[in-house]
Amino acid sequence: MPIDLHTHSTASDGTEAPAVVVARAGQAGVDTVGLTDHDTTLGWAEAATAASEHGVTLVPGIEVSCSRGRQSIHLLAYLPDPTHPDLTSELVRARTSRDTRLERMVQRMADDGIPVTLDAVRAQVEEGATAGRPHIADALVAEGVVAHRDEAFARWLGNDSPYYVTHYAPDPVRAVEVVRAAGGVPVVAHPWSGTRGRVVSDALVEEMVHAGLAGLEVHHRDHDGDAVLHLTELAAAMGLLVTGSSDYHGNGKRNRIGEHTTAPAVLEAIEEQATGTAVVRP
Repeated sequence: MPIDLHTHSTASDGTEAPAVVVARAGQAGVDTVGLTDHDTTLGWAEAATAASEHGVTLVPGIEVSCSRGRQSIHLLAYLPDPTHPDLTSELVRARTSRDTRLERMVQRMADDGIPVTLDAVRAQVEEGATAGRPHIADALVAEGVVAHRDEAFARWLGNDSPYYVTHYAPDPVRAVEVVRAAGGVPVVAHPWSGTRGRVVSDALVEEMVHAGLAGLEVHHRDHDGDAVLHLTELAAAMGLLVTGSSDYHGNGKRNRIGEHTTAPAVLEAIEEQATGTAVVRP
């Protein structure tokens, strides 16, 4: 029963439609897939229909963008109520801020002679989808300026770039509280992903535990052996669930669906805790 609880579609910064992501999961032999687009539930309905068609179990989720100071933390919210007012308010605020941030980043880049326009970037964003830096990268790929998103991030779009602009994101403790209030189950995404500049401290994890954190995404391509060992021990010490996922983005990242998975007992525990929405089974 391969279970991959972290994937992205064109509802945010993936390159494949929600239905295609579900189909890819089935083709890869993944029994259960979580669709966790950034700050949106836009892809849930399409993915649910595809799950029934392809015999794949769907875990509806969201990857909530959080921040503390200048540190970016991502929180996977599994099975929340998508209509909960506090959750929807936070997601709308984050998406709106992401959109205006996109405009400012593109303007800075254009002013410095980098061949990118706002229209070209907007053309990469599906209607209603969460806009982000990957869409700037996609515009640069489409224009032949770079060959892959990774190159665009390395040259111009990283957190240390002079073109980087912050956007609104809730404090991670607040996000855990909101996800729990919406009946969801919060799990920190890739907490020791040093390549992303987002190593989440043990102290912050402990704060989030007191707010209702359920687990840590331990098994992830961005985690080396030391990270996996530390996070496994931390999860055991704090009574947290341990998940594993691909963080699949289609062609947007080199991650392959099903390359890391979650134990069935962990998914059962997530379902037992959730009161917001339900897993979609074929």
